[in-house]
Amino acid sequence: MKASVLAVCVLCAAGAAIGQTPPASGQHDGTRQLDHLVTLLDLTDAQKPQVKSVLDAEHAKMKAQFDQAHASGTRPTFDQMRALHEQLKAETIQQLTPVLTPAQLKKFAALEEEHGPRGGPHGRPGADAPANSAN
Repeated sequence: MKASVLAVCVLCAAGAAIGQTPPASGQHDGTRQLDHLVTLLDLTDAQKPQVKSVLDAEHAKMKAQFDQAHASGTRPTFDQMRALHEQLKAETIQQLTPVLTPAQLKKFAALEEEHGPRGGPHGRPGADAPANSAN
């Protein structure tokens, strides 16, 4: 159960970290995330829509995978979620390569590493074993 909850949390965190498509009413939109990237990467006006398009596509793919798993009643493992995130991250970097400068691409990759799947607040992935703390 903990692994399933963790996998869903990682999926949600990954989507929030890299931007979101405009959501249905009542949900938080991805404007803040894009604005954050615009500032951190110093995007030009020409780059903004291109980056948004790539990130929206990545988010849509991630959401489609989540929806498919949810609809089928399956619960992906943390390793499956991490593999999917890594695949989508590689695709995103590939699509952003012609859009961003080398310096911007390096910053973006660093941000992705910082906000990628982390295994939750207690450490790295693979912590399916019970914790040894008796705090």
